[in-house]
Amino acid sequence: MSIYDLTFYLFAAITVISAFFVVTTRNIVYSAYYLLFTFFGVAGIYVLLGADFIAVVQLVVYVGGILILLLFGVMLTNKITNVQIKTGTVKLVPAVVGVALLAGVLGASLLNTNWKTISSEVPFSTTHSLGLLLMQQYAVVFELLGILLLIALIGAASMARK
Repeated sequence: MSIYDLTFYLFAAITVISAFFVVTTRNIVYSAYYLLFTFFGVAGIYVLLGADFIAVVQLVVYVGGILILLLFGVMLTNKITNVQIKTGTVKLVPAVVGVALLAGVLGASLLNTNWKTISSEVPFSTTHSLGLLLMQQYAVVFELLGILLLIALIGAASMARK
């Protein structure tokens, strides 16, 4: 077993365990903190796959944006000490059936995979190739998305002001 495999299993364990605690924790603040570890674990797996751009986007968008917004929303509520997540709606039988189906599908796909055709070569750089595409072929679309995000930000700020 190589150091690459150990690192992958470490990030996978961090992701799965923290995602489990996101779902099962009754306190919403603790659940948000566990979500932080889940996002970091997924970003680590992206780095191991050679998708460095996607890993940075994962950190910037999800950790830097969505998670911080969630934490601010929770922290700014009036009754923060009484905010509890009700987890009583999860039933054991549907959960076991769902996990069994997922394990069956994953097991069948692993057994039918031809491992000799899978290449372990990491591409040159996804950031470099995506940057070239965004600045050459999709420059107009990139600028239009920037304007759309600016309009959404102005609209959210004006709604929050009221």
